[in-house]
Amino acid sequence: MKRGQNQGPQEMRRVRSPRRGEIPGVVEQILGHGKLRVRCADGKTRLSRIPGKMKKRIWIREGDVVLIKPWDFQSDEKADVIWRYTRTEANWLERRGYLKL
Repeated sequence: MKRGQNQGPQEMRRVRSPRRGEIPGVVEQILGHGKLRVRCADGKTRLSRIPGKMKKRIWIREGDVVLIKPWDFQSDEKADVIWRYTRTEANWLERRGYLKL
C-alpha cells in the first residue's frame, strides 16, 4: 500500500452552494501578494484578494474553482475569495448549473 492512501470510510461533506451576493469563478492567473485574477460565472473578470485567515490555511492554484464576494464599491472589478472548492465539489456545482463557464 502506498503512503497517503486512506483505507477508512469516505467522509460525506455538504457542498457549500453560492449564497446571496456570492459568485463562483475559476482562477485564471496568480498575481502574487495574495491577489488573483478570477473569471466569474457572470462573465466578468475580477481582481480578487485572498484574506489573511484563508491565505495561511489553503493553497489556491490556477484552474481552481473558488467562491468570491464582490466588494460593495467597484463590484465589477474587485472581490474577496471566501471559499475554494475541491475538484469533486466543482463537478457537482457544474452539474447543478451554478457554474456556467
